[in-house]
Amino acid sequence: MQGLILQLTRGGFLILLWLFVFAALRVLRSDLNVASGLRVGLPRVASSRPRRSPRNAKVARQLVVTHGALAGTRITLGTQAVLLGRADDSTLVLTDDYSSTRHARLSPRGTDWYVEDLGSTNGTYLDRDKVTSPVRVPLGTPVRIGKTVIELRP
Repeated sequence: MQGLILQLTRGGFLILLWLFVFAALRVLRSDLNVASGLRVGLPRVASSRPRRSPRNAKVARQLVVTHGALAGTRITLGTQAVLLGRADDSTLVLTDDYSSTRHARLSPRGTDWYVEDLGSTNGTYLDRDKVTSPVRVPLGTPVRIGKTVIELRP
């Protein structure tokens, strides 16, 4: 009988230990999200049909950094993709500790621009949605890379 009680006590302590580990990981994860300025929200459901730009719609001509260490920086957009990250050869070199060396890429497709995460550690967010595949970036919609926020402007 004492052996059974001892085994149940060991099992209980093991379960409590794992609960403590999961709680600590959950707190660390939420602290990282708060530190990077992310807002937690419900994911939005994307429309399955492609969006078409009307002929008289405004076209993105500038990339503007709205928040972060480089706030106020403007890059004139052309026909080439824009590489974002900490690498020295990036189009926009980020000095953000939460960005990766090669974090994301903005690519033109016709008159639209698409953002693509390049396997970054902390992710790329379009408004509040995590970017997992190339996504169209509407004008004025914030793209968050760590503490840096950029927008496309006409």
